[in-house]
Amino acid sequence: MQVPLTGRKLILAGGVALALVLVGIFFLLTQRKEIPQPVQEAPTTSSAQTSVLGRSAGGHAIEVTTYGTGPRRILFVGGIHGGYEWNSVLLAYQVMDYLAEHPDSVPSSVSVSIIPNANPDGLIAVTGKEGRFTAADASTDATVLAAGRFNANNVDLNRNFSCHWQPESTWRNTPVSAGTAPFSEPEAKVVRDFVLATDPVAVIFWHSQGNAVYASECDEGVLLGTLALMNAYATAAKYQAIESFTAYPITGDAEGWLASIGIPAITVELSSHTTTEWEKNLAGVTALFKLYGE
Repeated sequence: MQVPLTGRKLILAGGVALALVLVGIFFLLTQRKEIPQPVQEAPTTSSAQTSVLGRSAGGHAIEVTTYGTGPRRILFVGGIHGGYEWNSVLLAYQVMDYLAEHPDSVPSSVSVSIIPNANPDGLIAVTGKEGRFTAADASTDATVLAAGRFNANNVDLNRNFSCHWQPESTWRNTPVSAGTAPFSEPEAKVVRDFVLATDPVAVIFWHSQGNAVYASECDEGVLLGTLALMNAYATAAKYQAIESFTAYPITGDAEGWLASIGIPAITVELSSHTTTEWEKNLAGVTALFKLYGE
């Protein structure tokens, strides 16, 4: 049977089209296919170094982060009274975030170490969080807040250091456990061991809610370096500077122990249990960078 001319043209056209398709497929298969590679971002670098110093009585990590590499170390400690003073922990994290964003704020002769929370057991009891949290996480129940002052052994950690230590101390004239011996609690040991290993030029503890900056003292009284530290922070932050805490007797406090080994230390008391007074305390921190950076 003879195919009409029109039919032959259609068959021929179809064959040509098929051949072109096959040639195209062959061409693609024989060429090296370049697959776009994902862009590799340069790794971010930071002078901040974070490490776990130890664990609390309840088994929770106690961390320190250090900014800068200068020989004069300033140590800041938040949350030694845990959840009862949770705003002192928030302030520590605020300072950490600021230093991460402004690394040049740390003088070259200074290194800054921050233990944001020296009492994770107490903080968890109040916020339910280990590590970062917000003010909304904190309980408002007075009983819960008071219990959050202590660690898992029900010890007031700021009574567990060796300056005039006694097994029972006071908080607002209420008896509190100070542990079974000086540094019986792992949290106090962590602070002690880090201080002895790094020999800071100054130690600052953030507390609430005394609305003042207090000097430290032990048997030798207030150190001259402590007065300079207290006045620099208090003046810049516009807190009252007070040389001696006389509201009620205190034994075994961390600041007193530091005074006993010749290291200037102060207690910065925020004015409430719920605010960080960020601008005031940033001014205080910056004043210390100037004091020890010169």
